[in-house]
Amino acid sequence: MQGVDVMTPKTTFYRSVKPEGAPLAEGLLNRMPRAVELDNGITFVGTAAGGEEPVTVSWGRLYQDARAVAASLQQRGISPGDHIHLLGTTTRQLVTAIQGVWLAGGCVTILHIPMRFHSLEQFMSQTRSLLHHGDASMLLIDPDLAAYYQPEPQDPPVVTLDQVQPGPGNPGADDYREVPEDPQRLAILQFTSGSTAEPKGVKVLHHQAGANIDGMEEAAQVSTDDIFVSWLPLYHDMGLIGFLTLPMTMGCSLVLASPQDFLSRPADWMRWMSEYRGTVTAGPNFSYVLATRALRRAKGEGEQLDLSPVRIALNGSEPIDPEAVDRFVEVAEPFGFNPGAVFCAYGIAEVTLGGSFSPLMRGMACDIVNRSALESEGVARPVEPSENDTRRLPLLGPPVPGLEMRICDSQTGEVKSLREVGELEIRGEAVTPGYYRRPELDESLFRDGWLRTGDLAYFVEPPEGGTPELVICGRIKDVIIVSGRNIFPEDIERAVSSIEGVRAGNVIAFGLGGGRGKETLGVVAECKQEASPDLQKKIKNTVVEVCGVPPRDIALLPPGTVPKTSSGKLQRGLCRNRYLNGELPSLDVNADTGL
Repeated sequence: MQGVDVMTPKTTFYRSVKPEGAPLAEGLLNRMPRAVELDNGITFVGTAAGGEEPVTVSWGRLYQDARAVAASLQQRGISPGDHIHLLGTTTRQLVTAIQGVWLAGGCVTILHIPMRFHSLEQFMSQTRSLLHHGDASMLLIDPDLAAYYQPEPQDPPVVTLDQVQPGPGNPGADDYREVPEDPQRLAILQFTSGSTAEPKGVKVLHHQAGANIDGMEEAAQVSTDDIFVSWLPLYHDMGLIGFLTLPMTMGCSLVLASPQDFLSRPADWMRWMSEYRGTVTAGPNFSYVLATRALRRAKGEGEQLDLSPVRIALNGSEPIDPEAVDRFVEVAEPFGFNPGAVFCAYGIAEVTLGGSFSPLMRGMACDIVNRSALESEGVARPVEPSENDTRRLPLLGPPVPGLEMRICDSQTGEVKSLREVGELEIRGEAVTPGYYRRPELDESLFRDGWLRTGDLAYFVEPPEGGTPELVICGRIKDVIIVSGRNIFPEDIERAVSSIEGVRAGNVIAFGLGGGRGKETLGVVAECKQEASPDLQKKIKNTVVEVCGVPPRDIALLPPGTVPKTSSGKLQRGLCRNRYLNGELPSLDVNADTGL
């Protein structure tokens, strides 16, 4: 499909939008068999391989195994439209089961496995809450986790993943009864990060998944020659859609590890890219920070790596720190990495995955704007890099094909012009119809057919000219309003993370009610070692340098205590609530800090 780009003042920004009345995109069931015709497949590495050696499975072999899984599910009474929840680490059994559920006509929900197990009882309680809210007909669980889950009478049937795999006594691929394609059938119920007491399950229909996959393939110019390398969790949309479903339906080669492998040995990510000559990979901003440290050690130890085949190193899922990207590029270049491969992107589960992609092989481009104008006037006024009071924001590209975007006043709905900040709104075939069993949320989710993202953003013409590109400033709900200024917590958190003694990526800033109705700042930071008055003073001075507002309080925490979602995102609202309720394990600082 040929792209169509239109931009006039106070209008939407188009990119390859389908004409009204066009047929729906093809669903997943008809896409999966096409990968069988190719010689490519999936290679499981690390713990995902189940042993010391990698395991490679062709897409044809996986498809036949998935047909056997589908037959086993059908034998157990699973019908098209049933919801199947899956709980397990990244393994061949889990991947096969995901495809098997779709072949049986079921809806896939991958349940979160937290990176920090503070309470097994709490984890199982949250899991049970998602099972019931999602109307699960069955829980497919990793055998290693089954012992920890004690079913209750009202729970759905619990079946271990090995019980539905092909093998002696189990149905085979020939026992599978074909299920007709239905593009309107629910394919995925994607619970958003942090969903627990009040679950938010994003509904993704088969044609919506297909439409977004088509758009991402076109924007990224994906071919069957590409080699994807991923450690991303499959319970996250970027892992499930972008780095499993896309290569699985298109037939690209995929190298797959578990997130636990990456977190325990970040250097392995770069080693897999080098060994398998990966061309496409992705990770949130923090993963590139860890990769930077790993590459520095590798260089110091004389390790030989070849990152020259990489053409897309996607950075997304959380706010992008330009300085962190610069540091990664600096240490990766000696290993052959092309800076143009940096690929800044925007995506949310409510559009299936991909929202906007930056141009291929351009590398990171940034808009440098006056911070005061951005905070006080809601205008992204460009300035020279040498000026003070600036903010450097990455350009995230135009909308992926099939999506329309516009920037609106969050209160009135007035459509904004270029460089005017407002709420990002999106529409297109890939946009969710709403949250599962949450009609009260759906009412505020849309405005005149446009999805309200809750992200503050603007559009800007890129340095090389051409189609305007998206720039994200922050989340509306996280903005701290002080004396009429919109202070973005990400700016404070990045600056404080750079202080010696603070654990990078484990800082949260939030608003606190002050006297006479005036909001002030609070900062929570994890310490590498013990807390000290000197560290608090450094944090205070840094915050003042960033935003000109001294924090009312600074809480220093031990490692591993800042609230995060299962995918590693900071939970600012939960952190603020715990702070106000005195539930954070703050470290004592025995001195007057002057706060």
